[in-house]
Order: sequence, then structure tokens, then C-alpha cells
Amino acid sequence: METRLPQILLVDDDQAFCVMLTEFLGGEGMAVCAVHDGETGCREAVSGGFDLVLLDVMMPGMNGIEVLRHIRRHGDLPVLMLTAKGDDLDRIIGLELGADDYLPKPCNPRELAARLRALLRRSGHAHEGKSVEALANEMLSLSSAKRIAKWRGELLQLTSTEFGVLEVLYENAGQIVPKAELASRVLGRVPARYDRSLDMHVSNLRRKLGKFDDGRVPIQTIHGIGYQLLRG
Repeated sequence: METRLPQILLVDDDQAFCVMLTEFLGGEGMAVCAVHDGETGCREAVSGGFDLVLLDVMMPGMNGIEVLRHIRRHGDLPVLMLTAKGDDLDRIIGLELGADDYLPKPCNPRELAARLRALLRRSGHAHEGKSVEALANEMLSLSSAKRIAKWRGELLQLTSTEFGVLEVLYENAGQIVPKAELASRVLGRVPARYDRSLDMHVSNLRRKLGKFDDGRVPIQTIHGIGYQLLRG
């Protein structure tokens, strides 16, 4: 049976880097289409032909942050941002705007391939996760098979990583999920000491979920341990 390769859109103005990465990821079983400016990246990203966008932040003209905003206005296509090493501001802005993961440049190609595979799994490409389809409480419902979640009956617009975080918490509603376990299952890695990317995804989720009638937020931080999804 023919297996469809994951289709990766690479948006980066560094053409030599694109050639190297296209060859490497091709050897890792991914089909890469490289474009070299933000405007073309926006157009291709919303064409429906790709499973994931690998997006450089620093580009002349329309930069990666603007491209990410455009992509998020049109859907939840997974996006991994390539940021300048040590540039926390770009990383934080990207995560706040809905990027699913990030990696500083220059990066280890093998780590990049591993991150891409983890993101593709989370987004449903070759999805092997168990199906969850039940009410955790009267406010929130989630279907892992359909990759949808609803709050008070309204469909939530979640990125694939936000959905992955919510799915794990939903499976364990009422229980504390350690931060390292949550990051390992959703991001495919245990976060480094100052890595706040998981916290940013949880923060975005809280903003989208809203609150219970009594004012509590559904996702509680258990200081020094992890997170807990309340049953309502």
C-alpha cells in the first residue's frame, strides 16, 4: 500500500539552508517544498497542500511573525518556528500567536526531524493516539478521533499542540498531570530549566476556554508539580 509522505512547507530566505534541509528531511521520509519570502509562504500555507509549516522568523519584507498571524487567521496548520539563537522575544511572541513549537538556529537537523515527527503525530498525521470521546464535565467535550474540542457547546479554535495539551489533561480530568510528563507526551521532550513553551501553550488554552460560572479557570497550575483540569 502506498504511504503518503508528510508534506512540509519550508519558508526561509536562506536558499543554501533550504537546499541542505530539503535533502536531509527527504532522507527522513518527508517531502519538502521551500519558498523564500513571506508573501509566497502565506499563499502556500493556506493552499491546503501541506501538513506542517517550518517557518523562519528573520526574513526581509514580510517576516515569520506576520506569516504566522496570516496562517492562524486561516486555520490550525501546525507551525514550527526557527528563531535566532537566544532571541526569547521572537520565541515568546510566536508561541503567544499559536506556533506549536520552536527551535533556535543554527539547529541540529536530527533534532529538527524529531521535532517535526512529534508535531506531525500530534496533528493527526499517522495519528496513533487512543480515542477519547466523552464529557469530562458539563462545560467541555473533546473528541480525539475528530480532533475537536468544544467549550459550552462552541467549537474551540486550537492549534495542534494546544489540542494535544488539552487531550492529555482531559484524559486525566480531576488528576494532577506532572509538567514533565505533559511536555514529554505533547512536545516529545522534557523541557529544559528555562523552557517556558509548555506554559505558553497552557496560557493560550486558558484564554480560549474561559471560566466556570463560579470564576475558576478550568486548568489549574499546581505549583512545582504540574497542571490539573477541573471537572467543573
